[in-house]
Amino acid sequence: MSEILYEHPLNERIRSYLKLEQLFEQVHGCLNDDFENSYPLFFNALFAILDALDRHDIRGDLIKDLEKLERNLTAWGKSPDVDNKTLQTNLHQAKALSTIFRSKNPLWTDLKNDKFLDGLRKRFTLQGAYSGFDLPALTFWFHQPPILIREDINRWLAELSCLENALSLVLKFIRQKSEFEQIESSNSFYQDTGEGLSLLRLKINKGVDYFPSVSGNRFRYSIRFMELCAQKGQQYINDKVSFKLAKC
Repeated sequence: MSEILYEHPLNERIRSYLKLEQLFEQVHGCLNDDFENSYPLFFNALFAILDALDRHDIRGDLIKDLEKLERNLTAWGKSPDVDNKTLQTNLHQAKALSTIFRSKNPLWTDLKNDKFLDGLRKRFTLQGAYSGFDLPALTFWFHQPPILIREDINRWLAELSCLENALSLVLKFIRQKSEFEQIESSNSFYQDTGEGLSLLRLKINKGVDYFPSVSGNRFRYSIRFMELCAQKGQQYINDKVSFKLAKC
């Protein structure tokens, strides 16, 4: 039976990482569809990424995580059981990304100063204010040759590629910190200490009629299971539940 994966961050750093990861998935997902119809989602996601970079010290957090990853990979390289080729590839990537992030001006500085995008961004902050009569420049841009539109999109995404690659690398190793274990709960409730943890990952069979509601932080967390309810929207259940949990 197929499973649904749920992830819950236990600190603000990982929360920001997961949000950015999802925004990048939305950006790339739009490019596989009819772009002229999916452009609002594309630009909303792109501008949300830029807003996150303005509000949070993503750059500083990633530098710390990449440097920590470098130290861990170097230590793991001393083990005879490690795949040295894969380790060296990841170590080289971590070092290269760390160097980029420590540079004076990150690559996305030019993107934030792009005059065309800046004009769009101001309108996209207003809900639904990106119709043709609101943004004639966007209408004109859409009627350029497809190759020129693609060149602009590729250029914008290239300036964010170091951010996307760093997120992917850091989250990959965070997710690999723990294997899934089977959990059985008789009253649809589970709690534990969260010391040393940053991310919870849950797998639940797709055919069941409940889903997890997680609360907590790096000290302690709890998981309650919910079901959809026509009257309340959602409500707690009191049945026996089965799920898989990875504590990362």
